[in-house]
Amino acid sequence: MILRVVQRLSRDWFLVGMILAVVLAALFPDFGRSGGPMHADVVANVGIFAVFFLHGFGLSAERMKAGVTRWRLHLLVQSFTFGVFPLLWLLLDTLGGRWIPSDLSLGFLYLCAVPSTISSSVAMTGIARGNVAGAIFNASLSSLLGIVLTPLIVSVLSTTTGQSLSLVDAVLKLAVLLLLPLVLGQVMRPLVGRWFARYQRYTHAFDRLVILLLVYASFCDSVAAGSFTRYGGGVLAISLVGAALILAVVLVLTTTASRWARFEKEDEIAAVFCGSKKTLASGVPMARLLFGAHPGLGLIVLPLMFYHQLQLIVCSVLAERYASRPQ
Repeated sequence: MILRVVQRLSRDWFLVGMILAVVLAALFPDFGRSGGPMHADVVANVGIFAVFFLHGFGLSAERMKAGVTRWRLHLLVQSFTFGVFPLLWLLLDTLGGRWIPSDLSLGFLYLCAVPSTISSSVAMTGIARGNVAGAIFNASLSSLLGIVLTPLIVSVLSTTTGQSLSLVDAVLKLAVLLLLPLVLGQVMRPLVGRWFARYQRYTHAFDRLVILLLVYASFCDSVAAGSFTRYGGGVLAISLVGAALILAVVLVLTTTASRWARFEKEDEIAAVFCGSKKTLASGVPMARLLFGAHPGLGLIVLPLMFYHQLQLIVCSVLAERYASRPQ
């Protein structure tokens, strides 16, 4: 198992890119900070619009329709994504929030509020021989619901961290830079869908490069504000342990709930992978829009970055175990 994890990490250029982005932000924070020579706000908005425009191309309405009938599966997955996760944060924040920096606490809240991820949820479900159509529907529905529910959850619960978020402004920003390009991509899909399918691996690489750019800009603001020198390396340990704890609890709960509901094994697999995943691809752009030039933005996205890598490693092992069951 350890060997598989090491092999996976060695092939993951995106993980290397995230580490490099953080290192560059620590060395050259003034270049990428808000108001710096890179003009991070403008570059970020253009990149976010382009990424979600491409996501609109890739969102297949036909494949979503194929998975619409399993309403119990959908109810369970969305309840975990936007209900159980925030409740879990409330519990953990009540128990240990007083010892965690406020920006990092807000980061854990944000982790628990973002939608599920589409690509890896569907990929893991396919590897595990689960309900792929149901996974596509739930992951896509989660992304759409997140445009409203993510800022709503953060706005309602962030008062406990001593910070606030304007719900109306947040939803308007997400609608303009996330929903609008998604709709435009769907409208143009019949015209350029075949071209997109042919070059999808390049658009996927562009998607990840934009995320790395946003990670760099976010950490530049935090480094320039002195957030990491103020708290030291302890924030990394807290982020890693907290993300691992949340992932472990949610995996147990999704599996238990699926079996309690007597789902077929294929639906259980879709519920476990879709209900436990959180999106970095949409989460980092959304954080940039919701929190803007917040000096602690690097700390806010840090738990999500750790959670992203942990969920890929753990869920890839789970997918192989599910796939090894008898036909």
